[in-house]
Amino acid sequence: MRIAMIGGGYVGLVSAACFAEFGVEVAVVEADPGRLAELHAGRMPIYEPGLDQLVAGNVAAGRLSFTDDLAAALVGAEAVFIAVGTPSRRGDGHADLTHVYAAAEQVARALTHPAVIVTKSTVPVGTGRRIAAILRDVRPDLACAVASNPEFLREGSAIADFMRPDRVVIGVESEGAREVLRQLYRPLYLIETPIVFTNLETAELTKYAANSFLAMKVAFINEMADLAEKAGADIHDIARGIGLDGRIGRKFLHPGPGFGGSCFPKDTLALVRIAQDAGAPSRLIETVVAVNEARKAGMAGRVIAACGGAVRGKTIAVLGLTFKPETDDMRDSPSLPIVSRLIGDGARVQAYDPQGMGQARPMLPDAVTYCETALAAAEGADALVVVTEWNEFRALDPARLAEIMRGRAVIDLRNIFDPDRLRAAGFTYHGIGRPGG
Repeated sequence: MRIAMIGGGYVGLVSAACFAEFGVEVAVVEADPGRLAELHAGRMPIYEPGLDQLVAGNVAAGRLSFTDDLAAALVGAEAVFIAVGTPSRRGDGHADLTHVYAAAEQVARALTHPAVIVTKSTVPVGTGRRIAAILRDVRPDLACAVASNPEFLREGSAIADFMRPDRVVIGVESEGAREVLRQLYRPLYLIETPIVFTNLETAELTKYAANSFLAMKVAFINEMADLAEKAGADIHDIARGIGLDGRIGRKFLHPGPGFGGSCFPKDTLALVRIAQDAGAPSRLIETVVAVNEARKAGMAGRVIAACGGAVRGKTIAVLGLTFKPETDDMRDSPSLPIVSRLIGDGARVQAYDPQGMGQARPMLPDAVTYCETALAAAEGADALVVVTEWNEFRALDPARLAEIMRGRAVIDLRNIFDPDRLRAAGFTYHGIGRPGG
């Protein structure tokens, strides 16, 4: 079986490599010359654990290729996946579908045979119908079907999520298209993965509903963490107490500085706009968006308070810049408002992140000093702030930190440290939702 993947970004590249691992021949179309050159050289334009080996193995096997020649990539393709970006549109929060519709039109003009056109990008309700109209207008001679196959990939574990997913959702209304996608996902049928077939609108909305629900859990546990601090309760015990209820589940109940990344901020805002346009406003998700933005903006205040109410002239070590570990993604990361506020208030910031510093440099103030290790960032610091829970930070020795730091404030926004060990080493520990801070 042969398919084409339009877009070699995060979703397109991971999906293409995984389909190739299934034994499918995949041609990835990438229009960006720099990214295409990196792919041809075997360098990954994104950080995702295991992706470089997966890509290299399938390129070597002849199942995965990269090109900017759309017509060549479409030759013999039974399915064409559109996996281009759908960022939030400036000013109103709607998903920007410019690249999706442009890709659909280009594919329609270049196709020489009927194929299934599949949206892999996260797109609002009605996008599939609009793509179908584009195909009819541009190529009325081709009987192409349209399908929606939203991705549910978590950055940092995307390959496992693709290979052994909780479910696959496919919106399709043609038996021929259904059969093509059933064959494409046959390896997952063999391991009894639930395959949920729906109409186009249901598949499109399912992706937004899933991400918004998870974002709501994050916002909820963060608010409960604030309440736990005031009440003298422990948010981790609360999370365990409610998470063991099968109706609630244990995932996404980890308190922190607010959600970021490429999906939750964009998709919650898009769902708010979709619901408003449909005349069925989602007040819950509107509140989630507002609560999360306020939380991220307020995290720097916690740091400043822990430093005695002012940070001017003080050196702050910031550990972790990406929105989560095991990725280099800086989009909407809580570190952005935190670091910017600290710099703006006169602090010197020494930052370290295992993967994200290259992405962070153009997004953070020039005054930030980037360090080679976590200990180098902590050297001479008046306070240490954990923003991202990279595993290597958990192993830091409190005694060693006490030797190299000037101050004794630790602000643990991810609760990765043992408060008792930090206090025994002479630190003033500030966590999230824990008794005593």
